[in-house]
Amino acid sequence: MRLVFIRHCEPDYEKDLLTKKGFREAEILAQRVGNWKVNKFFCSPLGRAVETSKPSLAACGKEATTLGWLREFYYPIVDPSTGKKHCPWDFMPEWFTKQEEFYDKDECYTLPVFAENKELKPAYDEIADGIDGILATYGYTRDGLLYHADPVMTKHDDNKTIVFFCHLGVSLEIIGHLLGIAPPMLQQCFYLAPSSVTVLNAEKRQNNNAFFRVQVMGDTSHLRMACEPVSTMGAFSEVMSG
Repeated sequence: MRLVFIRHCEPDYEKDLLTKKGFREAEILAQRVGNWKVNKFFCSPLGRAVETSKPSLAACGKEATTLGWLREFYYPIVDPSTGKKHCPWDFMPEWFTKQEEFYDKDECYTLPVFAENKELKPAYDEIADGIDGILATYGYTRDGLLYHADPVMTKHDDNKTIVFFCHLGVSLEIIGHLLGIAPPMLQQCFYLAPSSVTVLNAEKRQNNNAFFRVQVMGDTSHLRMACEPVSTMGAFSEVMSG
């Protein structure tokens, strides 16, 4: 089974909508998504994700199910390097590379910098339970770091596609859970541009067990083909558009 995570198009964060460029990106994205055979769409309740989804849903003639836990993973913490309060990523490398727990999927959210926000860990648990609940309805049951694949429900499902319209932070929280990687490290190491497409497939190779593998990460080829520049929203350097 295929899981597709789409980051919202270029946002107007103040209005929780899209910029003029973001609305162009959404129309371009729809030309790509409209060619897919999608079994189910899910969407964050936030406006920038909803506006991103509308052209694609119209192109597919489908509706999306709204999930509250797909909202952005915004649980502000005090940055130990700057003293400023912001989302729980975008730390300075000089700091996080010295924190061993930061790299540990089981220990990362016990760090004081995260633990100070009492809502953060429960929110991560809600996300993990949420994605596992969806997977269970398709025959994939969490078992440690693997998923047990029901041999009947998951038979010949390689082309079954589930699409999530959401956000950079929450996408990487989900992917970290699926792959057994500390989400904060993914958020430091991967930039997912607005409107980008990330694809994971469940690989069933032995004893009815499955493990998810990333096939595509942050792809923006639809923008390149339409000669639309890739947005740098959320990046700290120039982003390659070619």
